[in-house]
Amino acid sequence: MAQTFMQNQRGITTFQPLDVELRNVFKFFNEEPAVHGIDLDVRQGEFFSILGPSGCGKTTTLRLIAGFERVDAGKVLIQGQPMTHVPPYRRPVNTVFQSYALFNHLNVWENIAFGLRLQKLRKSEIESRVKDALKLVKMESLRSRFPSQLSGGQQQRVALARALVNRPAVVLLDEPLGALDLKLRKEMQFELSNLHRDLGLTFVLVTHDQEEALCLSDRIAVMNQGKIEQIGTPSEIYECPQTSFVADFIGDTNLFSGEITAVESACVQIVTKTGLTVVVTRHEDTPTELLQAVMVSVRPEKIQLSLYPPTLSTNCFEGRLVNVMYLGTHVNYVVELTNGVSINVLQPNTFGDLPDRDTPIYAWWAESDCLAISQ
Repeated sequence: MAQTFMQNQRGITTFQPLDVELRNVFKFFNEEPAVHGIDLDVRQGEFFSILGPSGCGKTTTLRLIAGFERVDAGKVLIQGQPMTHVPPYRRPVNTVFQSYALFNHLNVWENIAFGLRLQKLRKSEIESRVKDALKLVKMESLRSRFPSQLSGGQQQRVALARALVNRPAVVLLDEPLGALDLKLRKEMQFELSNLHRDLGLTFVLVTHDQEEALCLSDRIAVMNQGKIEQIGTPSEIYECPQTSFVADFIGDTNLFSGEITAVESACVQIVTKTGLTVVVTRHEDTPTELLQAVMVSVRPEKIQLSLYPPTLSTNCFEGRLVNVMYLGTHVNYVVELTNGVSINVLQPNTFGDLPDRDTPIYAWWAESDCLAISQ
């Protein structure tokens, strides 16, 4: 089995087996690349998410792993074995679809047992496995119901149980929570996370929901136009986006286009096209060429507001409030700076009186709270 090298917190190198590998994979539809030369490794026992907007190629990538689509170039390997000529039903994976794909004429028990019957397992083995699967998803009391008698969340659990009962090496999740309402989706995210932890299986999730990917995943691959823009942990993806697309797509951010006008050992100065002078803490991957075109990213929650001028020499700008949106736990402020640029600011709700619109205000952020990204 293929392995990848990892370092733990003590700096000791360990070997991590790989359950899924994609090597320079292409898939074309009508001569247009839906998947364009992607490479990724999914480690054994990992919760790995493929995240991106509609039409970016994420579902096609999942279908290539499952075998529902054939690779036009490159290789797909599962547990170190090439899958080029292996049909979907012979691959050690099971897929949970957004539509659940349950059989309406079969009850819960029979839906879960269906795949096991195709394998011609002994009756006692089928009963034992189905019973265990029902217990995992807390559906024992509803074993005799039909899909039409279940809620969306209950149907989702049955689909999960049907995927898990075959004991696959990899569980593929194709936007499995997309059809649920917000409250139920939150509950199912928690259950999915617990299920993954308890089972120790490899999960590969496809989603367009950034929050879902961030809260569930060990690592995330962000896709755009058939290519992978970045792979990393949720904190790496959010805090250190490598492209302006990732910065803009993951969460909310304020993006300023400009060029580098000064470089020092600890920081980089950028003048934006609208005339703002922004100073960014210098990191290993910070662009440093003078006059290089860059994007500056500042997350709304990193920006502070003050009614009085702060005693700061950098990244402090005067403006006025043009909108105040109450969000319950947070308040979203829209500030129009004196140069006409509007920025979003997100602050915790402290349950005090909210300032009025048109209030003069100062917006500021630390040099370490913004990021320069090559264009």
